[in-house]
Amino acid sequence: MTHYAPRLRYQTAGESHGPGLVATVLGVPAGLTIDTEVINRELARRQGGYGRGGRQKLETDTVEILTGVRMGKSIGSPITMLIKNRDSRLDDLERTPPVYRPRPGHADLSGSIKWLTTDCRETLERASARETAARVAASCIGRLLLKEVFEVDVFGFVRSILDAHTDVSVSHDQLGALIAARDESATYTLDEATTEQQCAIIRQTKIDKDTVGGDVECHVFGCPPGIGSSMNWYEKLDARIGGAVMGIQAFKSVGIGLGAECSKRLGSQLHDPIAFDSSQAGTASLGFTRSSNNAGGLEGGMTNGQPIVVTGTMKPIATLLQGLPSIDLNTKQAEESQYERSDICAVSAASVVMENVVAFEVAAAFLEKFGGDSVIETRGNYDAFLDVARTLPLDLPEDDSGTVIA
Repeated sequence: MTHYAPRLRYQTAGESHGPGLVATVLGVPAGLTIDTEVINRELARRQGGYGRGGRQKLETDTVEILTGVRMGKSIGSPITMLIKNRDSRLDDLERTPPVYRPRPGHADLSGSIKWLTTDCRETLERASARETAARVAASCIGRLLLKEVFEVDVFGFVRSILDAHTDVSVSHDQLGALIAARDESATYTLDEATTEQQCAIIRQTKIDKDTVGGDVECHVFGCPPGIGSSMNWYEKLDARIGGAVMGIQAFKSVGIGLGAECSKRLGSQLHDPIAFDSSQAGTASLGFTRSSNNAGGLEGGMTNGQPIVVTGTMKPIATLLQGLPSIDLNTKQAEESQYERSDICAVSAASVVMENVVAFEVAAAFLEKFGGDSVIETRGNYDAFLDVARTLPLDLPEDDSGTVIA
């Protein structure tokens, strides 16, 4: 069986303490504006958030475009980007020693057994969340495509850290105010009171030499119905989004719309009623409206014209200052887990990663339906689809007398 490979895709490379991180993005149509300021802004946001560790003081992540771009525009060939590591010491055994005491909750033990070594270093260098800097840079290309070609907006934020939860609702018409509120928050949440509660939790967690996780949320506005497919499981957009989110380090669950809460409602209480508003026919929704969005904008693996809503849960980071019960892989004797410089809380950073990887999966699905060799052709394909969709019904079948067969 041939493995499914979307047209728009990316690969990252690089270790946490190696010379740098590399991202290669394939399938970008020619003519897309590659705004490095947008990419660098997202990289800076990924480094921010209350509770981050000392590594963020050493690195100032910026992207260098190596291939695929001329005069600020994509040219249709693979786009390669480099993020240099200032803290590059992978071969320095004094500063980056072997790790023989695996951390519970990390990839250390599994990776050591997989690659038949007692040194967890090689595993943790690649399993480290440092890799997400390259993933954010790559995913920003999809985000730029969504905005420039399809006029789609993406917004992510922190919904909760431990039990400090914001109840602020999110809507497209309030996007500017929501972005401002999030960017003013030290924890990337949406109100001042929750920010203060979350910061207090993180401070106490640091005193306790512990770590803390939370929930992040992403909304995608402006998708028409029909992006994705119900014909094959691997083409379902919710499945692809779920895979991308679960691929983020330390994520343990993902939900679309109400997610796990769906099991607590009857069908009559859950499914979003369908209506039509002719005044909205000129929008991407094509006029189809819902009084609720419990489905999170996705039904049958396809967008339904409502905002896509994705939630993700990040567990507490596995590296604790207090250590956890473990063993020495060489002696098999009980030891405390080995400490690697880390964060107390990286939920804010995780919200940036999730926001961008979700954007990329949506962009890939858009290109599969409307793709062309250039953004001009792609936009033309998109507009043509919307024009035809707005004329539905097309030619309805008639019987011999000319009566429409309903």
